Amino acid sequence: MLRGKIKQIRFFRTLRFQLASTFLLLLTAVLAIVGLATTKNLKTILDDQSSDEVREHLGELKGGWTYFDEKSGLPYWNVDHNDPEEEAEAIRLQAVYVIADDEGHVHLASDDPTLKPLFDRKAILAELEQLKQGRGPIMKRVAGTDGTQYQVLSSTMTDAKHRSRRWYVAAGRSLTEDDRTLKRFRTNLLILFPIALLVCALVSWYSAGGVLRGLQSVQNAAQEITGSNLGLQIAKRGADDELDSLIESFNEMSRRLKASFDQMRQFSTDVSHELRTPLTAIQGQLEVALFTATRKEQLQEAIENALQDVERLSNLIRALLLLSQSESGQIPMHKTTVDLGKVVEDLVEQFQIPAEVHGVKLTQSCSGRVLCEADRTQMERVVTNLLSNAIKYTATGGWVKACVESLQSYVRLTVEDSGVGIPPDHLPHIFDRFYRVPDPNPEKGLGLGLSFVATIVKAHGGEIRVHSRVGHGSRFEVSLPVGSVREVTEAVVAPI
Repeated sequence: MLRGKIKQIRFFRTLRFQLASTFLLLLTAVLAIVGLATTKNLKTILDDQSSDEVREHLGELKGGWTYFDEKSGLPYWNVDHNDPEEEAEAIRLQAVYVIADDEGHVHLASDDPTLKPLFDRKAILAELEQLKQGRGPIMKRVAGTDGTQYQVLSSTMTDAKHRSRRWYVAAGRSLTEDDRTLKRFRTNLLILFPIALLVCALVSWYSAGGVLRGLQSVQNAAQEITGSNLGLQIAKRGADDELDSLIESFNEMSRRLKASFDQMRQFSTDVSHELRTPLTAIQGQLEVALFTATRKEQLQEAIENALQDVERLSNLIRALLLLSQSESGQIPMHKTTVDLGKVVEDLVEQFQIPAEVHGVKLTQSCSGRVLCEADRTQMERVVTNLLSNAIKYTATGGWVKACVESLQSYVRLTVEDSGVGIPPDHLPHIFDRFYRVPDPNPEKGLGLGLSFVATIVKAHGGEIRVHSRVGHGSRFEVSLPVGSVREVTEAVVAPI
């Protein structure tokens, strides 16, 4: 229940809090693991050092400081009290030690009364039994009567002259300094741990804020976008990181939105303009016929003119609908293996009569069968539009050539003419909807044909280019990917 209430608080749901808290939790886990590992490692080092020191202590006791009386065979210390260094070393070695016989009776031992547990006869006998069984030196921890911890190593030794008698010997050292060092380290760690967490919490909080500042700029920009500033751009931070990539994506989205809305506005304007002309003509003709016509012939002529404008209006609406469907991907693409050379050959043959009427020589060339994966109906529309435009804008006595060729992974369709050409400042716009190069003849078209061609080519994954010079004609090149083609029969590619 408490967790649910926390989630309802907006502060805990912010991305800044989540980033900072995640980083802080991860850092806490890392610091805790490092602290525990370091403490354990320090304890291991101290234990190893203590063990080495105790072994060295025991070795010195057995090897050079303990002697046995030749007659009695009892152990004794041989210390030169006139030598300060030797006496100091003896005092160090005698701090924690015990020497007992094989019956557990202590003969030499430290004079510290708190070490009484070290002299316990039962414990000595038990260790002698273990040592007699062939086990190595016994390392143990002994607590003094005052609570001080000692590390002790026990073993046995014999006198060279009395080998039948085994002596118990143990040496050790106080662990007070080691425990103090470990405790001091743990105390420092407990003090530094919350301080480090506090510092890291502040750093992570402000770092997360700095990182999210770029997101804040994106949010502010999104809130400021209206219909009048769709192309709003956000300045990049210059860090070339993920946020700059996000800002660039946002800017690109803004540019696309602006272009789309501008296109929609232009489309609405162009449609209004194109529809107004035939509607105005129809209205004018009908009004004239209504108010001025006195004979049947006049009414019939007005109706015929109105029907022509209605036909033009119907063609315009049909073209707009087809273009809108193609741009939105609503026209289904039925791709099959198409012999594009055969398609061009058939259409060139169909356009021979319109070409002869205009006094234009229409020819085609094709290097055998040119196969590609495409929608045959859409390809016929592309070729039809290009041939129709070429014939319209070529003067009497000119020529139009169509060519199809296969170039490895793609095919190229070329329609070239010797017509009037296109001025350079109009070339970038000829594929826009309703765009027409200024021409005194209004019957040259609606300005939708090339836009439709470009949309079909793009839907097939291809591209279209145009090269033109005023007075020297134009050359349109369509490149289409071959795709997954298969051999086809003449029946498949026969004209529809």
